[in-house]
Amino acid sequence: MATVPTSNPDLGSVRLSHLAALDVKGADAEKFLQGQTSAQVSLADGNFAPLTCFCTPKGRMLANAYLLRMGENHFRLLLSSTLLDSLANHLKKFAAFYKTELIALPNLTFIGASDKAQAIADQMALRLPEQIGTHTTNGHTCALRYPSETPRWLLCFDDGFDDGFDNHSDSDAAEIKDDEASRNAWQLEDIRSGLAWLTDAQQDHFLPQMLNWEALGGISFKKGCYTGQEVVARAHFRGQVKKRLMRVSVDTKALPEVGASLVSNDDKTVGEVVVSAFDEQGHVELLAVMNTKVTEEAMPVFLAGEPATLLSLPYAIERVDPEQLAVSLNA
Repeated sequence: MATVPTSNPDLGSVRLSHLAALDVKGADAEKFLQGQTSAQVSLADGNFAPLTCFCTPKGRMLANAYLLRMGENHFRLLLSSTLLDSLANHLKKFAAFYKTELIALPNLTFIGASDKAQAIADQMALRLPEQIGTHTTNGHTCALRYPSETPRWLLCFDDGFDDGFDNHSDSDAAEIKDDEASRNAWQLEDIRSGLAWLTDAQQDHFLPQMLNWEALGGISFKKGCYTGQEVVARAHFRGQVKKRLMRVSVDTKALPEVGASLVSNDDKTVGEVVVSAFDEQGHVELLAVMNTKVTEEAMPVFLAGEPATLLSLPYAIERVDPEQLAVSLNA
């Protein structure tokens, strides 16, 4: 288990090695994706980047991602690097029936940035998007405004791009950090935004709603069929989701493993860790999929023997239609 860093820096700019991209290109790219993903693909219009997910026929998540339209007949999925190959292999089984090409991009450079984002974007000749969930692109390069109370952006570009920002005399970009403490700070913002990225450790394990995906606008209930759609819709309309993503704080000096159990007073498992990071005081904040009885019954919860405190999320646990999000962003 990772131990507490000596410092938890403010967000500046940091390389993010846990992300990768999968490009979907071709005359049938939109039609193909429409039958596989929870997003209404037409909403990805080159401005709005809907959250989306891919499921098994039983409605369990294989991956979640941002969906960007990079150009005509060209879409890009941003997701965990641990799921890149498995998602590509899964989709290839269906892509053979379409005029579509899947291109895994494991070597794209991803930079997370806040106050230094503009200087980096200037070097990339790229305009920073202003609204959360929107993006800009000038070909292979793109910038996405990420959820967070602290303004932050995700920027990605090919390895061939000159990334020596701190060597440009006309740039005020600070050194792009490449250390665990800086990546921890980015992860902490994800956690405080209630945004959990699935990894291979819990693939084929959760319904999308268990990661609050419909509360983030990541599921369209107005589109047609896609793989797993029937199960996802039934769980929503029948109110069958009894586990939810919750934010938790624990006074401990080591990060728990993904999947570590949270337990009740009588040592019964009531949740499991999805992602964790250190906060500014060196304690642990995490997102866990928990039984809804925890909040309904104000149940005491423990992680590795330490009491866990439930914290608020920045959104309500209720359905947000991506169609409405797109309208409000383009208004």
